[in-house]
Amino acid sequence: MDSRISIMNDMKKLGFSEYECKAYLTLLEDYPLNGYALSKNSGIPRSRIYEVLKNLITKQMVFEQAEEKNKLYYPMEPDIFIKKLKENYQAVFSNISQYAGNLYKTKRQDDKLVVIKGRQNIISFLNLLIKGAEKRIALSIWDEEIREITPELDNALKRGVMLRGIYFGESMPYDSLVPHRRIKRYMAEKKQRYISIIIDSIHAISGVVSKEEDSKVTWTKDEGFIEVSEDYIAHDLVVNLYSASLNKEEYEDFEAFADNVHNQYFHYSDEEFNTYIKLK
Repeated sequence: MDSRISIMNDMKKLGFSEYECKAYLTLLEDYPLNGYALSKNSGIPRSRIYEVLKNLITKQMVFEQAEEKNKLYYPMEPDIFIKKLKENYQAVFSNISQYAGNLYKTKRQDDKLVVIKGRQNIISFLNLLIKGAEKRIALSIWDEEIREITPELDNALKRGVMLRGIYFGESMPYDSLVPHRRIKRYMAEKKQRYISIIIDSIHAISGVVSKEEDSKVTWTKDEGFIEVSEDYIAHDLVVNLYSASLNKEEYEDFEAFADNVHNQYFHYSDEEFNTYIKLK
């Protein structure tokens, strides 16, 4: 895409019309200009040029100077214009955030479950939550997903945020994460990749992230859901750290025992399961 078109699209996102973009960018290239010359150089119809200039003067992007019988137009210096724009938008964001926040708190529903669909939407939302993390991030995550949130995780760690959790992958990205003991088996057996992340014990995100546009996670601030999610990750940490502390023979016995419990849980009748428990 042409650079000028790209910048105009960015300016439009900030609320400027196409004609306003054209007029300002044209003045940056060649100034001062009168209305006729600006209309000719920018391609803006003469019938619209003075209306556009009036809007730009109001927005303090352009200023007018009378010279003899002619009116000439100058662009505001880009650095000054951008600085002023940032200040204006910061004030707007602050006002909206404060007012909307007060409204939302009056009808707060922390037990609601919000479904977020689409892998990129999920990743973007995770990065947004991580950007606001202040104390602790707990996660159970695969290599494919952690790569896309690494920059924000790095920033969080620099702020002093604690990171804990289970990692499904072969190259350990953070010392504070624990690799899953059955990674090769999981990578071969699991049909989908799941994710579970808890931010500051306030936000919990859990679901499938390997189906591209069909990926779907649940986000909630429900205390019960968060506690269950925390326990799930903590339990996985205990099991994996314990197994890592065993010697080879002990480890093989432990894995065989774990497989038996898994089979009993999923495949045996109540009577068979109860018999198995009593034998132990």
